[in-house]
Amino acid sequence: MATAAPAIERRNRRVATIFGGIALAMLGLGYASVPLYRMFCQATGFNGTTQRATVAQAATVKAIAQPIRIRFDANTAPGLPWTFRPEAVTQDGHLGERKMAFFIARNNSTRPITGRAVFNVTPEQTGAYFHKIQCFCFNYQKLEPGQEVRMPVIYYVDPALARDPNARDTEEITLSYTFMEAAGSKDGGSPSGTAN
Repeated sequence: MATAAPAIERRNRRVATIFGGIALAMLGLGYASVPLYRMFCQATGFNGTTQRATVAQAATVKAIAQPIRIRFDANTAPGLPWTFRPEAVTQDGHLGERKMAFFIARNNSTRPITGRAVFNVTPEQTGAYFHKIQCFCFNYQKLEPGQEVRMPVIYYVDPALARDPNARDTEEITLSYTFMEAAGSKDGGSPSGTAN
């Protein structure tokens, strides 16, 4: 009977070690889940996440005759005292054609505000084909009181969309932005670096 107690104690320690390891692994996954999910969305276009392209990459893309209409949507988060809108609501083009669109933002408050734009496209399955070369959404935007700016987006829709059975019949893609106040902006701070 005296030998059973140490065996039970070893078994209990082993079970506690296993569960402690599982708890640490779950904690690690919790911290890693946001960056991993972001990388997954950017790589696959999941959930309407658009792609980033360099000028060199865009130069290799050849436009095809298939037309595409891009609809622009602009929103501000509740509490952000900005006016934000697309200069034109729609833009017609062809798959692979490089296009430029402009958005207008105005700070209606009496204090400087730094904002960041989050974005997506619909239908969601087109996110993997929507490539931005330049976008105001890549960086934080600081607007002084009463300042109004005109911000460009240079983009193209990959002609590979025409070969995707789930997306090839798409005639219109909506590019939607929502501006929100960046963390630290209210206390006079200004975030640095890129927004996304």
